Amino acid sequence: MMDSKLPNVGTTIFTTIGKLAHKHNAVNLSQGFPNFGADAALLDLAQQAISSGHNQYAPMQGIYSLREVIADKIESLYGRYYHPENEITITASATQGIFTAISAFIKPNDEVVVFKPAYDCYEPAIELCGGIVVPIQLESANFKIQWDVFKSTISHKTKMVIINTPHNPTGTILSKEDMTQLQLILEGTDIIVVSDEVYEHLVFDGNQHESVAKYKDLATRSIICASFGKTFHVTGWKMGYCAAPKELMAEFQKVHQYVVFCVNHPMQRAVAEYLRTPENYLGLNQFYQQKRDYFLSAIEDSRFIKTPSAGTYFQVLDYSKITAENDIAYAERLIREYKIASIPISVFNLNKQDNQQLRFCFAKTEETLDKAAEILNTL
Repeated sequence: MMDSKLPNVGTTIFTTIGKLAHKHNAVNLSQGFPNFGADAALLDLAQQAISSGHNQYAPMQGIYSLREVIADKIESLYGRYYHPENEITITASATQGIFTAISAFIKPNDEVVVFKPAYDCYEPAIELCGGIVVPIQLESANFKIQWDVFKSTISHKTKMVIINTPHNPTGTILSKEDMTQLQLILEGTDIIVVSDEVYEHLVFDGNQHESVAKYKDLATRSIICASFGKTFHVTGWKMGYCAAPKELMAEFQKVHQYVVFCVNHPMQRAVAEYLRTPENYLGLNQFYQQKRDYFLSAIEDSRFIKTPSAGTYFQVLDYSKITAENDIAYAERLIREYKIASIPISVFNLNKQDNQQLRFCFAKTEETLDKAAEILNTL
């Protein structure tokens, strides 16, 4: 029997919970996708692109018009200009962008710092490249980074740091102070930052998204990974982009061209045109904050401990006042007995640390959120 390159990787929690939710016909607040449609204007643009014959290969980097409007968007929001010609690449989802960024730079025995809980695509990519994952657990109550611990972890073996803000699965965001600390600690090193900014337009309560693009030294060493699927409610399109300085992007594209070569052409045309209206993404903060508030208001009388999500479309709930069960067992029991699905946080933690927390997705219709709240209020 052949040796597995990922001996510790099994079926993802999303697949496991998804199958269980389907089997029991549960209200599904587990997986991170909206159950409502995209803007009809965006769908019309995609249809127009298909009808206009844009159905053959796009350029490897992505169509220029899309890269151009992305460059303008980043500059207008964060004050740094990425040249469309050689500093932006369209990817087949942010996940592919993250995988390609890791593959382009990580060699055997290179160390990569990952903050836990972490989205589950980071570590397998590191391990496939022969890299060594160096995990740092976030504080359990507020998911803050302990910067003194991070600083003591950095060594001559550290090749990369992966950050994620707004953060999946916790719904937290990195502050200006956090980014300043990161920049200060990495100053004078050759460490690369992969910055997962998939939920950049989903930041609540008047806060601002702190992109690495806003920080001069961080920007020179960082690869930004972003998603159109998450942003525009079309996760099935699997399209995103990466932005990085020319030297980093040249290495990124060496790998990208042999992973996917290029990305869905008509969808690129549609998104390029849709992005020309900034309101199409600048209004998303308010749109999703209203959904967060609606969900939290609906479960106000429940026994869950609630700290409002600061970003993303996920809400973490602490159930320690309800039961002492571990989170995986409780999540599965909620599906079987109460017909509601969520994601246990421990699967993303260092050593599967269980803090009795579940992640719920509120990117759902009010009808779905009402059904979920009706169940959660009985627990």
